Amino acid sequence: MKQILIVDDQPGIRMLLEEIFKQAGLKPTLASNGKDALHILSEMKPDCILLDMKMPGMNGVEVLREIRKQMPDALVMMMTAYSEIELTDEAGKLGVDHHFTKPFDIFEVRDTVLNRLERRDV
Repeated sequence: MKQILIVDDQPGIRMLLEEIFKQAGLKPTLASNGKDALHILSEMKPDCILLDMKMPGMNGVEVLREIRKQMPDALVMMMTAYSEIELTDEAGKLGVDHHFTKPFDIFEVRDTVLNRLERRDV
């Protein structure tokens, strides 16, 4: 079973994404901030990481930098708001695989993640 790490400081988004990915046959793991996400990544290597851009403490770009050190080829997708253009540009330079703009369509997120995972398997 493929694993996805969902990192977002908003509990409602985490729970919604957890449910949609469970229904899609993935095994979700949840983190509410960057520090927790990095701790989880020291113990597991998920097939995909869905990472929020704006979080208290470490923002998504800071977490992405650390992810790239540990897992240079990790499939990382970020969730951003319209006002985060500078961070989005920086994330692009760090090799983020896809951006979703909040508010997003959860089915689009699900389908994009599943398609990217499928392409990696080929």
